[in-house]
Amino acid sequence: MTFWQTSRFRIDLGRPRVMGIVNLTPDSFSDGGQALAPNDALRRCEALLRDGADILDLGAESTRPGAVALPLADELQRLLPVLKAAVGLGAPISVDTYKPEVMRAALDLGADIVNDVWALRQPGAEAVVAFHPACGVCLMHMHREPRTMQTEPMVGDVVPQVIAFLQRRATALQAQGIASDRLVVDPGIGFGKTVAQNLALLDRQADLAATGCPVLAGWSRKSTLGAVTGLDVADRLVPSVVAATLAIQRGARVVRVHDVRETVAALKLLQALPAHGAAL
Repeated sequence: MTFWQTSRFRIDLGRPRVMGIVNLTPDSFSDGGQALAPNDALRRCEALLRDGADILDLGAESTRPGAVALPLADELQRLLPVLKAAVGLGAPISVDTYKPEVMRAALDLGADIVNDVWALRQPGAEAVVAFHPACGVCLMHMHREPRTMQTEPMVGDVVPQVIAFLQRRATALQAQGIASDRLVVDPGIGFGKTVAQNLALLDRQADLAATGCPVLAGWSRKSTLGAVTGLDVADRLVPSVVAATLAIQRGARVVRVHDVRETVAALKLLQALPAHGAAL
């Protein structure tokens, strides 16, 4: 049995888990501005939990391609009022940030997981997480940085490159005393990869088991789905659910999604199949 140890919850990954996205931003690529006010954000949190989300992921800074860095004070101002209320909802709360100061403030308020697109490579980030006795961590692979990652994407076969990077980061954290059951890895779909490379990461996702950590997959509404289907971002519900289902079939234990209700329904069907359900 596989578990993800977090601040307040030991999450059983024996069945796939759905992480619901709560963007506290005006400029996220898919739903920026929809949950900017704290009351709106909290209502979205509550709605996602009713829809079946197992984990909530709060992010106050956009990391879409071309995004510029948000000042620390602005990120804290957006995040902390919502986080204070969200930690009382009875579900694991993840905070999507790469700033050590935000990590520390969020963990002090009771956040359960640090979800970092930089994989704790910013100065001081490792120390914040190492100091905390039990918080969960999601280490994501990103090529370059948000402002430039799609102007010069990766070259060659990205699968072994992503695996090697995530293995290095996991090993570095374990050397800091961070237990392996606190770590989950994310291949970073769309973060400096071409359409073909993103699809290769899905097709060969089972290879990511070589990292030794459970896999989190984030395909929801991504541009690769638009490139394949020709659909605008607002119309990518169906391919997003299909991609999440394919990711679970290929071994992902957590999927990060905007459309929780539909994803949960698809995974219930998958789990109901005798052959697939037993494997999940």
